[in-house]
Amino acid sequence: MAGERLRGWALALAGLAGALSFEAAAQTVQPVRPGVAPLPVPAAPPPAAAPSPPEVAIPADIERYRVPIDGQPTRGAAAAPVTIVEFGEFQCPFCMRVQPTLERIRQHYGPQQVRFVWRNNPLPFHQNAEPAALLAMEVHARDGDAAFWAIHDVLFENQRALERSDLEAYGQRFGLSRADVEQALDGRSRLPLIRADQQVASRIGARGTPNFFINGRQLTGAQPFARFQEIIDQELVLAARLHANGVAPGAIYATHMAGAQERAAPSPTPRPRPRPDPAAVYRVPLEGDLPQRGPDDALVTVVIVSDFECPFCARVRPTVESVLRRYGNDVRLVWMNNPLPFHQRAGPSANAALEVFRQGGDAAFWRYHDTLFDHQRELTSANLVQWAATQGLDAGAVEDAIARDAHGATIERQQQLARQLGASGTPSFFINGRSMRGAQPFDRFAALIDEELAKARRLVAEGVPRAQLYARIIRGGATTAQTLQGPAPARADARDPDRVYEIPVPRRAPRRGSRRAPVVVQIFSDFQCPFCRRVLPTVAQLLSEYEGRIQLIWRDYPLPFHQQAKPAAEAAREVFRQRGNDAFWAYHDLLFANQRTLETDDLVRLAGQLRGVNARAVRRALTRGTHRAAVEADMAVVREAGARIGTPAFFINGRLVLGAQEVETFRTAIARALAEAQRAPP
Repeated sequence: MAGERLRGWALALAGLAGALSFEAAAQTVQPVRPGVAPLPVPAAPPPAAAPSPPEVAIPADIERYRVPIDGQPTRGAAAAPVTIVEFGEFQCPFCMRVQPTLERIRQHYGPQQVRFVWRNNPLPFHQNAEPAALLAMEVHARDGDAAFWAIHDVLFENQRALERSDLEAYGQRFGLSRADVEQALDGRSRLPLIRADQQVASRIGARGTPNFFINGRQLTGAQPFARFQEIIDQELVLAARLHANGVAPGAIYATHMAGAQERAAPSPTPRPRPRPDPAAVYRVPLEGDLPQRGPDDALVTVVIVSDFECPFCARVRPTVESVLRRYGNDVRLVWMNNPLPFHQRAGPSANAALEVFRQGGDAAFWRYHDTLFDHQRELTSANLVQWAATQGLDAGAVEDAIARDAHGATIERQQQLARQLGASGTPSFFINGRSMRGAQPFDRFAALIDEELAKARRLVAEGVPRAQLYARIIRGGATTAQTLQGPAPARADARDPDRVYEIPVPRRAPRRGSRRAPVVVQIFSDFQCPFCRRVLPTVAQLLSEYEGRIQLIWRDYPLPFHQQAKPAAEAAREVFRQRGNDAFWAYHDLLFANQRTLETDDLVRLAGQLRGVNARAVRRALTRGTHRAAVEADMAVVREAGARIGTPAFFINGRLVLGAQEVETFRTAIARALAEAQRAPP
């Protein structure tokens, strides 16, 4: 008997797909109030023959989240076996893009099989999303479900016209007086409903829009019809089984919710990153004729790998000069080049400097070196030639060296060595073969040099000639990057709340908020990091609370154990290059919403969902590594500033807040930054 009931229920559900009428759409034909013009309605689909029950594979372990329905806008029968709760917002382009898919679901299954429920999650960077939600919920409170879905459709159809005047016109169209609209938008009487929806969204991990829960099963983003259909068909079969076991149709959703998770499970703690071994000695051979300051038999050799256009290389110059003054003939400085690819004038400058060295030796090189850093923003070819001419050198040969990349082979060998030893950023130092990266303060140099001086003096005392010291020290050195596993030991200043890190703001980077805002929040993040996703609602709340007073700058920091994080960062940079700020943040939301599916094909597919983005160009950029150096440069900035971070990391006017902290932590840091900005001289 139970088997016959199961078969009959399944057949009945399948047969309803094309035969049932479309009640909610029909309701929108009627005016909401007297005198309101009726809205256009798509024609109901023609009846279709009942299909054969499909063969549906049911997953063994279905994860559901508890999504209550407490009077939210609803369309479809209360006893429908499948309930789809959408967390959406009216200014989100992806919410609009999925509307035809949702309409197709309604037509395919009918209101007796699938019920739709709307919950609001207006994102703070869509400034018209919350007012639109306030208006829609006011209409719902006054006139019910049919009116809500009618204005829902109007708002999406007019997504580019959601300014205050537009919303006032829509409100009046739905029978609201001007006073009613002002009460809705200015009095914000329905805001508690919206905030309650957002709290539920946060609890169950619905951080982007659109976010769907199909009988509690999460489906994120503007997915195609087939993806919805797969889950809905599974749920229909499961509903038939429940009914066969005595569960009334109207109790199916409650039955699923009774066993659902109350909140999203905490994300797993990421494994600690490998970190450079500070004790490792590297074999850094001094091959060929290299620019040098200090004697050949110095006790300590400092190899600097640098870039004439790098601001951190310029910043560390006074520190290097202090080292040379303090240690005198006990230290020699040797120069190697690593012109980074995103510094367009670094390569020509390195060629010119090596040509100057070829002609004039060490003294000419270091004078030229100082000139280049003193005029770092003026590294045109004409200036490079002119500065060589002022030293009485062959300016024509310098011009030719730049044009022909005459010293390119030497530069490439030095870059390859640096990469091999794990020193891809600039400046990087090898102090008797021991690595130190970034524009570190003098005391860091002094501590390491003092250690190496003590070792060198012991070797000299044991009979090693000073002229052979460097070769002896690096003889057994490593030829590849040496790292340690596990967390790094805490440094005294690692969490110093008073330390201000120098993290320059890029001229062109994805940004939210006004450029004139006094507080700059640079977020170093990773698209595959669960903690970066978890902090998004907090970031959204801060942007809303401190509108006009903070600006958010995106920086990339893909962690090495997140294999798809760096490709995702590169793809996002290509989207930013093509279509600018708005497209980047839309893609940012898509990446976090689809965090578990970030393979190359996924990255390209998601980019293709953005209006005006050339998805093929995104694939080409990934294949060629077009933006790889820029991503690595963001990571190098943190190292060069001396900060040790995980993700997400926030530099709030230079002060570090690390991790997905509670909102109060950020408020305290922002309040301090605002107070300091007010005290600063104009």
